[in-house]
Amino acid sequence: MKVAVIQFPGSNCDQDAAWALKWVGLEAELIWHTATHLEGFAAVVLPGGFSYGDYLRAGALAKFSPVMAEVRRLAERGNPVIGICNGFQVLTEAGLLPGALLANTNLHFTCKEVGLRVERNDTPFTQAYRPGELLRLPIAHGEGRYYADPEVLEGLEERRQVVFRYAALTPAASADYNPNGSLNDIAGIVNARGNVLGLMPHPERAVEAALGTTDGLGVFESLKAALEVVA
Repeated sequence: MKVAVIQFPGSNCDQDAAWALKWVGLEAELIWHTATHLEGFAAVVLPGGFSYGDYLRAGALAKFSPVMAEVRRLAERGNPVIGICNGFQVLTEAGLLPGALLANTNLHFTCKEVGLRVERNDTPFTQAYRPGELLRLPIAHGEGRYYADPEVLEGLEERRQVVFRYAALTPAASADYNPNGSLNDIAGIVNARGNVLGLMPHPERAVEAALGTTDGLGVFESLKAALEVVA
């Protein structure tokens, strides 16, 4: 059950993602973006960071990396693919997920913990959670505002492709729980098949108590359980 963690020029959460995967007992391997095959890997993680310095748009250049043809092949085959923060941006730029990530409405890079509500737990990435469960996870992005045309947004809601939404953890936080202005409070979505996940918060930074919260652990535990079923 090997998981490929793709490294682009400018990735900075690759080691964190690999650590989180190993923490739950998965075998993680760092793969440089020029790789032309991913044979032997059961899943892929596109980590956070600033691929190619976020030139043009975040993720716009990374989608042309040779390894992305293999990521697409695995995704179309049904293998789990996770894009975290910049990885989410890459997935939308590559057309593996609908919509786009735009500049935060405050026009600032925002780094803090946010509340997240689990919308469904029938995906390879969320079965360790309960529907409606509230999580506390960190974010760190300047372009995290999820946007999609009205018809695309309507389709996402109808097909239950929204997996995570920003939510208030306490009544006192109800006024500013959405940190970037994402439409419908969207923090994470899956493709129609349910095997490709993109999310802006960083679960890999929330797997050990020493980091302040272990609420991200369920993403990686869920992935391991899903891979064990098909192994």
